[in-house]
Amino acid sequence: MLQEFTTHIDANFPFLKDKKLLIAISGGLDSVVLTHLFSALNYTISLAHCNFKLRETASDLDEEFVSKLSQKTSNQIFKTIFETEKYAKEKKTSTQIAARELRYTWFQKIIKKNNFDFVLTAHHADDNLETFLINLTRGSGLDGFTGIPEINGNIIRPLLPFSRAEIMKYAKENKIEWREDASNATTKYIRNKMRHQIIPVLKEINPSLLTSFQKTVDNLQESQQIIEDRIKDVSSALIEKDSSDDLQITKINIDKLQQLSNPRAYLYQFLKDYNFTAWNDVYHLLNAQSGKQVFSNTHRLLKNRKFLLLSGKIEIKNQQAKEYFIQKNDLKITNPITITFEDVQQKSTENTHTIYVDKDLLKHPLIVRNWQTGDYLYPIGMQGKKKLSKYFKDEKFSLLEKEHTWLLCNADNQIIWVLHHRQDSRLSIKNNSKNILKITSK
Repeated sequence: MLQEFTTHIDANFPFLKDKKLLIAISGGLDSVVLTHLFSALNYTISLAHCNFKLRETASDLDEEFVSKLSQKTSNQIFKTIFETEKYAKEKKTSTQIAARELRYTWFQKIIKKNNFDFVLTAHHADDNLETFLINLTRGSGLDGFTGIPEINGNIIRPLLPFSRAEIMKYAKENKIEWREDASNATTKYIRNKMRHQIIPVLKEINPSLLTSFQKTVDNLQESQQIIEDRIKDVSSALIEKDSSDDLQITKINIDKLQQLSNPRAYLYQFLKDYNFTAWNDVYHLLNAQSGKQVFSNTHRLLKNRKFLLLSGKIEIKNQQAKEYFIQKNDLKITNPITITFEDVQQKSTENTHTIYVDKDLLKHPLIVRNWQTGDYLYPIGMQGKKKLSKYFKDEKFSLLEKEHTWLLCNADNQIIWVLHHRQDSRLSIKNNSKNILKITSK
């Protein structure tokens, strides 16, 4: 296997040579063999071991074994202990997912702090098949059937082409010791059920199952590439990005989307990376009233007239409760938005980011805040006053835009400027104004 592994690394991972590598090692067969293989090839490696405290004394014995292995191979080792079950309860997730989140977060911290280039994990061909079958039983999009990626950012999986049987044979031939996880023999977890009850039957039906499976994965990956190319072409016509201040919005044109052959399928492809799970609710937004919205753990999708607006998820209530004060001698603020103040002799060209006011009419401290029910202004260029809610409606502000709009106000809360949109006329420059203040916001 060493020769096949060497050929595989040279052909597919030549960039690993002379890099600083961190091997994720549990003490089990796969990660121990991976460590021996890279040691045999004289790569610069260090080890990272997580003690998840899930198997009583066995977890401590695993840690002790890995420590001795690092001494034997003269490799640096990083170790940590996690309260995995406590974390799983706090996050309301499974123990397996909790362990995964903990270890990969920790790996990235080690990389950043110690300038490693890559983390190597010992996933192999049987792991790939098990993951495929698990996704099959749960229901999955195409992404769930294209296999564990060999390269995912700075995570590298060099053993994916090799079977568990090949790894076991190499370990026995080279008298390599490893720690056996007793929990792997049980069928408590779905992965173990696949490993011990389902896959042996499939291999009995097809002794070349892993080879056939890899061909299937290769075909699916090629199909996925075609889909990605198509999505990229379609996106340019349907999707546009809009950003201002701290608001980043992705706008999906509903009319154009519904002209496609399968709008639901396209919408899934557009949004699959944003952690949505209530997909029926997402699809229903296409025909919902404006203002309807769906949330994921990280993002928000809002129906606004002829668009779906995607943005990051924020705590709006907390944001609206804040006020920021500007004292008389302040020439610039940067929180919550950048605003500068400059005395000028005369008014020059105005734009959405600059206004001119009569300085003598200002009442300090000035206030920067979000809009509130009952706010009104006298829009410059218009007659009379207007409720801000009506102004937003007339200007076709989306809910997201309203939530992210800042007001500059006098000390008595009289609106001076709806930042980047409309100035109030009451403090604007008149013929008898003596002191002119230029206010600019980015």
